[in-house]
Amino acid sequence: MRLATILMPGEGTPAVAILLENGAALPIAGLAQIAGWPVAEAMGRLSLAELLAADPEMTPFREALASAEDSDVQSAAIPAGSFRFGPPIPRPGKIVGVGYNYVEHIREQGLETPARPVLFSMFANAVTGPGEPIRHPAGTRALDLEAELAVVIGREASRIAPELALQCVAGYSVANDVTARDWQGQAKALQPGEKGDGQWLRAKGSDTFLPLGPVLVTAEELGDGRGLAVRSWVTRAADGPKAKPFQMQDGNTSDLLFGVAELISIISAEVTLDPGDVIVTGTPSGVGVFREPQLFLQPGDLAAVEVERIGRLANPVTDAGGKAPKGSPAARFLAS
Repeated sequence: MRLATILMPGEGTPAVAILLENGAALPIAGLAQIAGWPVAEAMGRLSLAELLAADPEMTPFREALASAEDSDVQSAAIPAGSFRFGPPIPRPGKIVGVGYNYVEHIREQGLETPARPVLFSMFANAVTGPGEPIRHPAGTRALDLEAELAVVIGREASRIAPELALQCVAGYSVANDVTARDWQGQAKALQPGEKGDGQWLRAKGSDTFLPLGPVLVTAEELGDGRGLAVRSWVTRAADGPKAKPFQMQDGNTSDLLFGVAELISIISAEVTLDPGDVIVTGTPSGVGVFREPQLFLQPGDLAAVEVERIGRLANPVTDAGGKAPKGSPAARFLAS
């Protein structure tokens, strides 16, 4: 099942919906009305995290959808193109990032393989949705992108054994872990005499630095999350009006050093994971800082990341004020 948080033009309140095969979105409230539930209106006000906390498998909704008449479903559905996607989990309670978790990405940096995952935290302010701008802060010269598989927790995980950890996964989404490499302290991004922050909070947790979406694909469709292609592209403003997407990353989650179950087990040993929490599992090789020549995001660029069988996230890069140079790929995207 594919779940989304959608937004309607002119309406500020997001709604959780099930995506149908034809691309239309069936709001949870609409399905509840079809099923004749007296709490249909209240259902429509719940976030996806709240719905997962009540039932990680979304069993009542699956059963209601299976028994509903197709004509009723299509009548209640919102046609594709009539809504836009928000992040599936707009305000995660916790976001746990994982560094150095793809074997090839470790090799391209010349690092030793870590014995344990490198973990860091982000806050909900970093989350933004498909199509929304990534704002380029004035203080960084080395803004990079990272295509990643995101894991959404469906039930509480505390000191969970690896063999049981996948039971805590509600589903998977796509993330772009945007990173200011100079703030991060990455040596290849620093000028002589610079040191960077020496930690990753500002470098990875600034506003709009975590595009998330477009959908959540439930766990029964993707299992342990391995075997999925993970890719990224940049369409550069510097390449002019005929700029084409330049592929940055082309990896696969089969290259993960620590898999989803192992990550959940290790994190939950000390940090309880709750429904709606997000784990961003790391990025494959090909990021901008380790390329020759280096390639960093600039205002006017268009960044895109994709995970196979889940979807694609495209986000324009703007300046700190939300503006993109006239005629740039970002400006054309925002005008479309």
